[in-house]
Amino acid sequence: MFSGIVEETAIVVAIEKEQENLHLTMKCSFVDELKIDQSVSHNGVCLTIVKIENGTYTVTAMRETIERSNIGILKVGDEVNVERSMMMNGRLDGHIVQGHVDQTAHCIEVTDAEGSWYYTFQYPFDKEMAKRGYLTVDKGSVTVNGVSLTVCNPTDDTFQVAIIPYTYEHTNFHNILSGSVVNIEFDIIGKYISRINQYK
Repeated sequence: MFSGIVEETAIVVAIEKEQENLHLTMKCSFVDELKIDQSVSHNGVCLTIVKIENGTYTVTAMRETIERSNIGILKVGDEVNVERSMMMNGRLDGHIVQGHVDQTAHCIEVTDAEGSWYYTFQYPFDKEMAKRGYLTVDKGSVTVNGVSLTVCNPTDDTFQVAIIPYTYEHTNFHNILSGSVVNIEFDIIGKYISRINQYK
């Protein structure tokens, strides 16, 4: 489990395809603190560390993960938002993030807010999935590339988020342009409430 507070961006240093799996080798400042079998969020995707050597670590993504996320379009040199799993004795600065990406969205607009930025994202709308909580609500939480954010101006298939300079500089939001593909995870609490309401 994660909080959506990105620790830093890791750099993709190697990608190896093996059958339907992708092995991603990454480099970041806390490699020496990692352990085999540890979970780390990568652009919001929870992946397990399978190897650590020469100042890098490797994680494996299977076909399901590749199809639901932007992991499959990563290239060597790309920046990836990373966060280690949440310590239960700490503060929950973001919101409850599972690391289970629901789908991807496309950035359709970036607006300068005189020091900050508004990003608008669009995703395929499915009425049945929306009934089960796969949607955004005004002032609710959403995870974009692993970053816990507050929703504003949602529609059936779009939402906006406001990005302050710190987030812009310390995550890969500075690389997101109109047309960029991002990972989104809808709020798990909203999903549970929606599911429970189906039985009333």
